[in-house]
Amino acid sequence: MAINLQKGQRISLEKSNGNKLQNICVGINWGAIEKKGMFGFGKSKEAVDLDGSCALYNENKQLTEVVYFGNLGSKDGAVKHSGDDLTGDMGGDDGLDNEVITLDFSRLNPAVNYVAFVLNSFRGHDFGTIPFASIRIYEGSPKRVNEVFAKYDIANEAGFAGHVSMVLGVFYKKSGEWKFNAIGEPTKDKKLEETVKTVTQSYL
Repeated sequence: MAINLQKGQRISLEKSNGNKLQNICVGINWGAIEKKGMFGFGKSKEAVDLDGSCALYNENKQLTEVVYFGNLGSKDGAVKHSGDDLTGDMGGDDGLDNEVITLDFSRLNPAVNYVAFVLNSFRGHDFGTIPFASIRIYEGSPKRVNEVFAKYDIANEAGFAGHVSMVLGVFYKKSGEWKFNAIGEPTKDKKLEETVKTVTQSYL
């Protein structure tokens, strides 16, 4: 039942059996960049450091907390980051996500009304040059995928080329129910702080 997200698409967090999703994983997968040696001889791998992050906001759209590689969990325990992957898959795609952020809606502080996910290329590698870079949203755990319900193919979408930052999307609470706004927009930002500011100004 995976949905290939389109920009601006809004998704209800309802499973195929009619139940609401309570535990969400946002998984990021990518590879190292292959470089040719001097005069075209030999090859080497250049490590790539992509960083997934999550920003939490209250109903007044005020930033309350950011979960990222330097802060691996929200104060309420609802959001958890698997930790910083500094290299990507050096030996080719192993089929596993390099970084996973988990979100348990049942544990979120009731004051939180918006949960935004962003992606930054820490060393400034162009998204268009990073092998098999993708993001998927699924039900399960960092080690088990039950059902993928949305995916972005960053490596093969021309719109992401030339950028090192993007806004994946925003979970938002409406009439007590959580929904997802699939944004999928690259930004001109270079650093996480700038990307979060862009979310605050343009995407809530």
